[in-house]
Amino acid sequence: MNGPSPREKGLTKSLMNELRRQNAFDDGENIKNREAVLGRISTLVKNFVLTVSKSCGMSDAVAHASGGKTFTFGSYRLGVHGPGDDIDCLLVVPKHVSRDDFFTTFLPMLQETQGVTEVTGISGAYVPIIKSKISGVKVDFLCARLNLPSIPDDLELADDNLLKNLDERCVRSLGGPRVTDEILRLVPNKGVFQDALRCIKLWARRRAIYSKMMGFLGGVAWAMLVARICQLYRKQAAGAIVSRFFMIMHQWKWPQPVILKPIGDGPLGVKVWNPYLYPQDRLHRMPIISPVYPCMCLTHNVFASTQEIITQECKRAADVMSCIFDGGAPWSQLFEKNDFFLSYRHYIQVVAVADSAENLKKWSGTVESKLRQLALKLEFVESVELAHPYVKGFELVAHCINEKEVTEVTFNRISDVVINRTQEEAAKEPGYRTVYTTTFYIGVAVAPKQAGTVTVGTL
Repeated sequence: MNGPSPREKGLTKSLMNELRRQNAFDDGENIKNREAVLGRISTLVKNFVLTVSKSCGMSDAVAHASGGKTFTFGSYRLGVHGPGDDIDCLLVVPKHVSRDDFFTTFLPMLQETQGVTEVTGISGAYVPIIKSKISGVKVDFLCARLNLPSIPDDLELADDNLLKNLDERCVRSLGGPRVTDEILRLVPNKGVFQDALRCIKLWARRRAIYSKMMGFLGGVAWAMLVARICQLYRKQAAGAIVSRFFMIMHQWKWPQPVILKPIGDGPLGVKVWNPYLYPQDRLHRMPIISPVYPCMCLTHNVFASTQEIITQECKRAADVMSCIFDGGAPWSQLFEKNDFFLSYRHYIQVVAVADSAENLKKWSGTVESKLRQLALKLEFVESVELAHPYVKGFELVAHCINEKEVTEVTFNRISDVVINRTQEEAAKEPGYRTVYTTTFYIGVAVAPKQAGTVTVGTL
């Protein structure tokens, strides 16, 4: 296949200029800050393992030799992070360090670390996680312990045999860096892949379809799609990859899976994605399959409405790309924000309410995790054609002075008086209360009702 034409090279150059205008790249200071934060984390992880090792009765020499290593994954490891993006970190620890230690020892150590302003542990999550903010950088921590007495600094995670004798949560946690590294290994040109992915990532966020939790695609799934197009057009420039991405993806014959390499078996007796063997796998609407063992579907959260929205957005982008390549539109048109709040006549509003910022973070996270299920159930209501969850909530802090105002805030009926009132003003009143809310929205497309018909639906 021939390489990029002069026209495609020129379009790629203009794309990169537009991405810079759109602030899609970290600046030098942010990059240095992230590197400094990762340096502190690396030291902290070794101290964490050292502390636990000594508590197990090990000698100083053995405890120091136990090691511990941090692996990044996600956007940062892929090299496509931008301002405000978080860093995903996996702590790999030896077999004598437990997940309980992760929450009872590492979490307090993290709280005491210089520059840390936020720490929240979610031990009961599908993949247990600690969320934090360090020197202004959001860092999410996972933990996996290997069946090894020590973790050397030169450890790599590509060997499938490292997964032996591990529990499911450790296997899932290890999947983050293993998948990220394998994607980078499988693309023919890493630079082209990164430039194209940075574009697709910005587009997906602007069009509000970048959220695995809400039933759209997460960062790894978008990276897999871009990597597959790079494999199909191995010598093309980033601009051409982006154009072909939309042209192919809006016509993809789902549920034909997207894979970067053949699905294979490994050393564990665990399930690998196979729709011929497992009926549950046949229910996946847009299967994108991880390229490492055990191969799993990264997009099991997608449901009919979100699949339709993603397809429509790819079709819109393909039309815009045609105009861009014909010289009739600038790249900025691709990144126009979506019009979610103008798209539907009906919206469902879900408000999470708490009495403190910390409690709101936990409670709104729980509510957010259930929103996809609500949207999914709405699809079964007669006359509902589409249920579109918005990808993020909107936070508000209201300083109320009586129960009436508290009730109004709870139902998101907030007067300008409450919105503009300061905490100092409210604190002078005897009924003063601060209410913290996060409001989520689902847009609902309803079929026109025929004259004389009655619609009955249950959730």
